[in-house]
Amino acid sequence: MNSTLTNFQFFIEHDINPFIVFDHAGKVLYINNAADILLGYANKQELYDLTLSYAPKDFGFKTTKLNLQYDSFNFYAIGVGYESEEQIAIHLYHRPSLEAKNTQHLDSYHTTDINVLLEANISLFKLQNSNQLSLLTDHELPPFKIDQNQFSKLLRKILNAFRSSDSISISLTLLIGEYIIIGNKKERLIQLSVEANGRYVDEDDEIRTIARQCHITPVLKEHSIRLQIPFLQ
Repeated sequence: MNSTLTNFQFFIEHDINPFIVFDHAGKVLYINNAADILLGYANKQELYDLTLSYAPKDFGFKTTKLNLQYDSFNFYAIGVGYESEEQIAIHLYHRPSLEAKNTQHLDSYHTTDINVLLEANISLFKLQNSNQLSLLTDHELPPFKIDQNQFSKLLRKILNAFRSSDSISISLTLLIGEYIIIGNKKERLIQLSVEANGRYVDEDDEIRTIARQCHITPVLKEHSIRLQIPFLQ
């Protein structure tokens, strides 16, 4: 065995699986890049409580398989370890994402300004609805390839789910550090978020079906629908 010392923190820092070190009071002492992204969606206290719940009884390390989800992040196991009473660490293991293999229909995608497509469908929604609506988008996003017809159909169904809400908030942003594999190629992701004080769920199954046909990851919650859209160039 090669006994050359290695700076293992470098490898942990760039691990795709979130890694967090807490002190005995729950204060975060260290997070890697993946955990930094996760903490934008997960509650720090909840993660600390999870760490304590699955900690080994004695000093050492324990791995537990479980289904865990925070927004669009899915994990199949966690590892918890400690060697003193002062620090404890958790390592969350991503559930492997299914690679999109059926890519033949991508040839029919058209280069599109998503802001124009979004605003057109919002205008159609406003013709029949008087909801207060706010829109925050990144107009610096360049056009990219998308199935215009299916995406418009998806937008109409999503907006219709919020038809009884007093106000609707819509935002469109480029996600940092997240991607999907399509046709053996790593593609960046754009997130479209629609939020309100409540929504109908009668068309949720169809929303999920249309989204996945377009390689879009849908996250449906009580007060929001989020779409993670491949940024196909």
